[in-house]
Amino acid sequence: MFKRIYNFVLLFKEYAVFSLLLVVSLVLMALNDNTQIRHVRGVATVAFGIAQNQLAFVPRYFSLRRENDLLRRTNVDLADEASQLREAKLENDRLRRLLGVKETSRYPLVAAKVVGKNLTLLRNTLTLNAGKLDGVMPRMPVVGDGGLVGVVSNVSDHYSVVRILYNADFRASAKNQRARVDGILAWDGDDLLLTNVAKNLDVVVGDTLVTSDYSSTYPPNIRIGTVSGVAEQQGSLFKRVLVLPGVDFVKLEEVFIVSFVPDSERMDLEQSLQQKSRR
Repeated sequence: MFKRIYNFVLLFKEYAVFSLLLVVSLVLMALNDNTQIRHVRGVATVAFGIAQNQLAFVPRYFSLRRENDLLRRTNVDLADEASQLREAKLENDRLRRLLGVKETSRYPLVAAKVVGKNLTLLRNTLTLNAGKLDGVMPRMPVVGDGGLVGVVSNVSDHYSVVRILYNADFRASAKNQRARVDGILAWDGDDLLLTNVAKNLDVVVGDTLVTSDYSSTYPPNIRIGTVSGVAEQQGSLFKRVLVLPGVDFVKLEEVFIVSFVPDSERMDLEQSLQQKSRR
C-alpha cells in the first residue's frame, strides 16, 4: 500500500513539489502584512469576486430552469382547474333554467343529454341519450330551457333522434300569444316561418309564439319563440312571418322529453277524414 503511494508521489513529484510550494507561497502571502502584498491580496480578492459573480449564472440558470418547469406545470394545473370550474358553473346555470321548465310542466318529463347534432342539413336532428327503456316513444315533444326543441322521430333502447324546428319535415300548430292568431310553424330551408297568416291579421315583431290547442302532437302553450319579422308578399293572401326560436340549437346540451301521448281517438278521426278528402 505504502509502496503504491510512494510510486504515485514519485511519478508526479514535480506536480507535488509545485503544489506544496504554491500552498507555502499563499500562506506566506496571507501572513505577510507588507504594503505590496496587501495590494496584491486586494486585487486578487476583487478579481475572485468578479469571476465568482460572472460564473454565478451557471447554478442560477439550472435553478431558474427547474423553477420555470415547476411554474409551467402549476400553470397548466390551474388552467385545467379553472376550466373545470367554469364548465361546472355553466352546467349549473343550464340545470337551474331546466329546473324551472320541470316545475311548470303539467306532464312527466324525461331528462336527456344531447350526444349528437346534425345542424347543416335540410333535415336537421339531435341525438339524445334516452330511449325506450327510459319511457321515450316516437312523437313525444322535446323542450329546452328556451322552449320547444322538436319532436322524437326514432327511438332505440338507449337513444332517440329528435326532429328539430330547423327540419324541412317539421310542422307544429302555433299561435300568437298576444293576438291569438293561429298558424303553422315550418322551416323552408332558410327561415323559420309562421305560415297561413292572413294579411289582415294582427301580428307584429316581438310577439311571443306558443303551441296551440289545435296540435295533436304538442301540449298547448309550450313557448316556441318570438316574431322577428313581418313582411307583405305580393300576389299572396298571407304575410311572411319570420320566427326566432327561443332555443339556441348550437349551444343546446340538456333537454326534457315530454311524456305526452296524443289522443288516439282524435288522431284516428282526423286521419280518416284526411283519407276521405283525398279520394
